[in-house]
Amino acid sequence: MRVVCVHGVGQQRETDRTLHQAWAPALCGGVGLAGGRLLEAEVRCAFYGNLFRPPGRHLADGDPIIRANDLDQFEQDLLAAWWSEAARTDPTVVAPDARTLAVRTPGSAQRALRALSGSRFFARLGERALLGDLRQVRDYFGKPEIRHEARKQVAATVEEDTRVLVGHSLGSVVAYEALCANQEWPVRMLVTLGSPLGIPNLVFDRLEPAPIPAGPDNRGPRGQWPGPGRTWVNIADQGDVVALVKDLRPEFGPGVDGWVVDNGANAHDIRPYLTAKETGRAIAAGLTGTPPVDTGESGH
Repeated sequence: MRVVCVHGVGQQRETDRTLHQAWAPALCGGVGLAGGRLLEAEVRCAFYGNLFRPPGRHLADGDPIIRANDLDQFEQDLLAAWWSEAARTDPTVVAPDARTLAVRTPGSAQRALRALSGSRFFARLGERALLGDLRQVRDYFGKPEIRHEARKQVAATVEEDTRVLVGHSLGSVVAYEALCANQEWPVRMLVTLGSPLGIPNLVFDRLEPAPIPAGPDNRGPRGQWPGPGRTWVNIADQGDVVALVKDLRPEFGPGVDGWVVDNGANAHDIRPYLTAKETGRAIAAGLTGTPPVDTGESGH
């Protein structure tokens, strides 16, 4: 497949085929808007969502639903980061005060959930779905077997003619780590959409391979480049709370070509990311092996 796509959280009830039905038409349409050409048959989705799907249970086994007071420190910290960013970008969200952010108690988690439930970004997510997304991010970084298997699914999808890897949300982390671990792959373009890769402590500092420590020039740690000769385009909606750090150049170097797009009310949804001309232009450039051409219609 010429283009391999890697999904984010909340896809545990999908399959590679159902994801293809959603991703491929939008992706190919975006490439077309950018003046390129890509067939849906040349696109494939690497699927790892099944790793997070709970098995069926006998009714006598009890209720496994995640609740706010079940969150561990990592989940509370990530929830606090989302709350802070949502308040910054959405005037309808009550901002957390310093005391709330410092305490990180189950009570503050519940307050964060209440605040986020009224935001434009999280309004369509119920509390159960939001808590489930937090747990998936935690488990990816905290359970080596899940991390290994997710990257294995990407490896099984990449073929000799694969030139572009597209990662959305947590899938951008999976795609980045898979590329770093497989320098021999023929992939020459990484496109990350709504990516959390730049979030300090919670994501950036937990990456594999680990960022290079700060040097004597006092610059912060630098994330490793995903393979020699590869190009990287990162695209984020200004209101995308998951993509808390929009500009990845301070973390990964000036080679990251960053763009901000307008996804409308659905800031983190994959469809508007895929239909954006900026995404299509990056994918087309990866397919042809030429640098993305800025038409002047969008801004960094």
